[in-house]
Amino acid sequence: MKILIQHGRVVHPVTGTVLLQDLLIEDGKIALLDRGLNAQADLVIPASGLVVCPGLVDMHVHLRDPGLTYKEDILTGTAAAAHGGVTSVACMANTSPVVDSPEQIEYILNRARFGSGVHVYPIGAVSMGLRGEEPTDAEALKKAGAIALSDDGCNVDNANLMRDVLIRARRLDMPVLCHCEDTSMVEGRAVNEGSVSRQLWLEGRPAIAEELVVMRDAMLAEETGAHVHICHVSTARSVDIIRKMKKKGIHLTCETCPQYFWLTEDEILTQGSMARVNPPLRTSQDVKGILAGLKDGTIDVIATDHAPHSAEEKARPLTKAPSGMVGLETSLALTLTGLYHTGKMELPDIIRRMSTNPADILHLPKGRMSLGVAADLTIFDPDQEWTIDPEQFASKGRNTPFAGTQVKGRVKYTIVDGQIVYQDT
Repeated sequence: MKILIQHGRVVHPVTGTVLLQDLLIEDGKIALLDRGLNAQADLVIPASGLVVCPGLVDMHVHLRDPGLTYKEDILTGTAAAAHGGVTSVACMANTSPVVDSPEQIEYILNRARFGSGVHVYPIGAVSMGLRGEEPTDAEALKKAGAIALSDDGCNVDNANLMRDVLIRARRLDMPVLCHCEDTSMVEGRAVNEGSVSRQLWLEGRPAIAEELVVMRDAMLAEETGAHVHICHVSTARSVDIIRKMKKKGIHLTCETCPQYFWLTEDEILTQGSMARVNPPLRTSQDVKGILAGLKDGTIDVIATDHAPHSAEEKARPLTKAPSGMVGLETSLALTLTGLYHTGKMELPDIIRRMSTNPADILHLPKGRMSLGVAADLTIFDPDQEWTIDPEQFASKGRNTPFAGTQVKGRVKYTIVDGQIVYQDT
């Protein structure tokens, strides 16, 4: 099938340019890219006023499959991704059973063939059962199709085990994605340690719990030469540590999520458990630090940490409810609203952090706008206003503190390998 996209604002994140161009898709690939194309096509998409960019790559998603499919499954999770303009997702290993064996990798890949057309890339566990006691067989996981290793959801407290895993991961050229929170300092605690925790008479999760492990894992990356990727950075000091360590030439990358540049710990006072996430929402000073890290390139990636839970679970009291929020269907709109429309970042810089950079970190052939590459594309109206309504989500999860938020930027088409997997109607 040939698709001609006409008169779009095409974002080239690698060169940092936005050009008025037409684009022809043929046999699932970008065949032509120029102005004034008059090629014959089976479908013409008029894209005047719309942005055309490489398909978004979300490198931090919880699809909950296998075993927790009442929260989400691969079909609903990939449908949510398509609605959000995400063409590739990397799914974390904290399922039930844990993705710590080749058989679980194969299960995910087989299930993904019956999903919503979005690419699914499984991440294998660092340790068996996420217990931090025995390393997984990283080589076997990679052979089965794992693209990275992570115990996300759990910190790897055992530094010796982490070091051994990083040595093996370097040999395999696999990144290790690290959830950085010292367990002994945060276990059982629901909110950031600060003014809100004091108001609620709760023990808090101190920022230092994140920052200590960020420094440890950065130092291990330096010592082993492995590629360490820090997940969901939430504090200004973590950004400072990563910035300094990067300047030393360490193979270190990191991500943050929209909630960490949109919200503060005060959200807990009005939204309770709906605003409970790990790591927790922090202070306004931390938000400033995250924004600075995004602007200067210290933070490489904007991911979602899409973490669906049932309505019953999130209705529990703050100290009993699980942590996490959904984000696949709102991430682009929140990022455009919070960063692009406020003048903090330009479109190519945003798309680089949501497509090109995560693809490069995971060694995926994605995130480029050039001839011959697979036609994974996101087309969106950057100026369309809408209100976030969880009841309209394709995800099973409705747990978002952004319900009712007015945003600006709407996905119109999501295209994967030249096939339209989502169209806004």
